This record gives sequence, structure tokens and C-alpha cells, in this order.
Amino acid sequence: MWLYLLALVGLWNLLRLFRERKVVSHLQDKYVFITGCDSGFGNLLARQLDRRGMRVLAACLTEKGAEQLRSKTSDRLETVILDVTKTESIVAATQWVKERVGNRGLWGLVNNAGISGHLGPNEWMNKQNIASVLDVNLLGVIEVTLSTVPLVRKARGRVVNVASIAGRLSFCGGGYCISKYGVEAFSDSLRRELSYFGVKVAIVEPGFFRTDVTNGVTLSSNFQMLWDQTSSEVREVYGENYLASYLKMLNGLDQRCNKDLSLVTDCMEHALTSCHPRTRYSAGWDAKFFYLPMSYLPTFLVDALFYWTSPKPEKAL
Repeated sequence: MWLYLLALVGLWNLLRLFRERKVVSHLQDKYVFITGCDSGFGNLLARQLDRRGMRVLAACLTEKGAEQLRSKTSDRLETVILDVTKTESIVAATQWVKERVGNRGLWGLVNNAGISGHLGPNEWMNKQNIASVLDVNLLGVIEVTLSTVPLVRKARGRVVNVASIAGRLSFCGGGYCISKYGVEAFSDSLRRELSYFGVKVAIVEPGFFRTDVTNGVTLSSNFQMLWDQTSSEVREVYGENYLASYLKMLNGLDQRCNKDLSLVTDCMEHALTSCHPRTRYSAGWDAKFFYLPMSYLPTFLVDALFYWTSPKPEKAL
């Protein structure tokens, strides 16, 4: 019986592999709009798709980032300045995209722009600490999508939203995990709505990779800032040892992250170029074999694991 089951699973995987290898035709005529191209995943994906001959419309937050990207790519790639937290910037960028794609529509939208913001205990946060992250990671994704989706629908194209394994497991307080859970929910509803028009929506869920989001120096600085803004009562409850342990963990985070960003951008590229893209892509071995399986465990087991491996407040029970 087990032999038949293994044979069936093997056959299914072979058929799936064959199906997913079919590539969309005329890629050189298709436009892809990518947000957050100054660095990290967005920057690498823009260069990757440009090498493949696609027409890349890369949105950068700064002119410096745009110039550096243009210097590493062909004349096909074009850049635009975009701040996903500002409606007027999104409207202007959408008009810019519309002028370039014309009646062909926009084949691909990749919502990649994101920040980590403040990570730490929720009790240390104020509303603005959380809202500033949601503005970029969730509301920015939603507004850019709503603004450009008519162009994607015209091309019967693709929307690729970059979530995170933190959209499956909430590791800490702050806006980051909340925003990624929100991206998951928005993507699920969007996928079902746009399926009637032939538009496919994919979610990419990276594990831990070395980007600006996981920069240990920035995360530690933000954490120290949170500590400094809390009340003396909160500092007494958590204690200096808690602060030191958390800072040590954050400082070493980027050293434990995967340096191979292509594991993520290859997923994005597949979602844009395959005739049969997946609904979800787990990028990185940690995502596939630890965090994703962990998200299916009973809640009490996951809570226990976090309890025993996380820094403890000084006055914990």
C-alpha cells in the first residue's frame, strides 16, 4: 500500500513539474511594474527580468537608487520615483505606467516595497510605530494594486505580492507581522475576484534573507529607541537583561540570514513567466522545512517553543 502511495506522490510531482515548466510566450513584449527596486529583492528581480528580455518598469524610492539600477541594466528598463505611502505619488506612477503599456495592458505587478520598522513587545509601541509599517507594507500594497489593476486586467496578467513567513507565524510585536498577515488576506480575496478575468495572483513568502529589512544595526537602533520611549514602570518590569538579550539577538540576525536573494526572485520570476504559476511560493529552506510546517502545528506547541527560546522579562511569572 505504501509503495503505491509513494508512486502516486512521485507521479503527481512529475506532472506538476512538467506543467509548471511551460513558459508564457512573447515575454519580450510584456511589461512588468515592480515596486521597491532601490535594493534587495526588487532590485535583483528588475535586473533578472531585464536580462530575460522583458520590459521592466522599476519603481524606486530615491533618484540615487534609480540611477544605480539603470547603470546595471539595458535601455529597455525604465525607472520612476514612487513613494507607496503617498496617494499622489501612486497616481502619478500609475499614469506613467499607463503611458508606456498603452492598449497592451500591464502583464505583471510586483508589490515588493517593504520595511521592518520597529520590532519588539507590543506594550512598548505606540500607534504611530505600527501605523508607519502598515502604511508601506499593507496599505501601500493595497493602494498600488487598486490603482493599477485595470491595466493588469486588460492584459489578463499577474499580480505578485511579497508577504513573508511572518504572515504565517507572528514572531514579535509591532507592525511587520500584522502587515504580512494583511497581505496574505488581501491577496487571497484579490485572487478569487480576479480569477473571473483570467488574472492570476501569487504570494511569495520568503524566510529570513539578508536585506535592509533584516539589517541588525537598524533593528537594534529601533529597539533601543522603543526602550527609551517606554515608561520607567515598563523598563522595571522587563529589565536591563531583557534589553541586552534582545539587542544581542537582533544584532546577529543578518548574520543568520540567507545571502542568496535569487531563491526569492526566482519564485517571483516563475510567478510572472510560467503558464501555470503557483498560488504560494515558500522561498528558502528555513521557510520550507521549519517555519511553514511549524505554522501547521497546534498553537500550544508553537507558543511553548517561543516561550522557551525567547528572552524573558525580569519580572515574568
